Formats: sequence, structure tokens, C-alpha cells
Amino acid sequence: VAGLGNYGLWGTRHSVGMEVLDRLARQLAVAEGWQMDKRCCADVALATAHGLELVLLKPRRFMNLNGLSVASAAEIYNLGPEDIYLVHDDLDKALGKVAIKLGGSARGHNGVQSCISALHSNEMTRLRIGIGRP
Repeated sequence: VAGLGNYGLWGTRHSVGMEVLDRLARQLAVAEGWQMDKRCCADVALATAHGLELVLLKPRRFMNLNGLSVASAAEIYNLGPEDIYLVHDDLDKALGKVAIKLGGSARGHNGVQSCISALHSNEMTRLRIGIGRP
């Protein structure tokens, strides 16, 4: 599960994917387990939920390069695009609205486009968090 955003720009709507991962880590009781993994240039926490092993990932790159971290982590943990969930902001959804989408185009989202390019696939499931237009 990769939370897309601009690392270090906490509290901005554009980095809501990373904030969702922070909340998920707290709910799964692994919030203290975040570690920097230089192999994929990301903060990583490992968790288990409902019998599934999860890799939580917050890329330490700008949004338009998030895919490099996601692709590296996929290789390290032997994951295919169909195993990856991207959590990201969506300007076209009203603030707080949420939608799940399987595959498809990036719809202008640079972080998603970076993941599609780096993974050579658009088969990732996406949790789109509405941030509305300014």
C-alpha cells in the first residue's frame, strides 16, 4: 500500500496519501515501525491485517518520482502491479469523498503516472481521496 505525496510537505492536500498511510499504520499498531529503506528511497512499515502481510510505503521523493520508489519496493518484496494499492489525492472529487478504482489511466495525476511508467502497467488498485479544487 503506497501513499503518494510530496515527502516532507505534511499537512498539504496533495500529500493526503501519506497521511492516510500514517493513520493506517496507527490502526494496525505499527506506527512506531516506520523505517527508512534506502533500497527504495521510502519509509516502510510491515503489518498484518486479516491474515494478509502488508508493506506500507511512503516514498521519500517528490510526487512525480513516487513511481521509482513503488517499483523498487515491488521488486524487493516480489509484488506485481496487481498486488499494489496506491492511495492518492484527487482534485476532481469533492473534499473528503473517496473512490476505489482498478487500473485505467492516470487522469492527469503525476504520482500515478510515475507509478504506471515505472511499473510498466496500469493494473494497480487506487484509493482516490477527494481534495476538491482550490
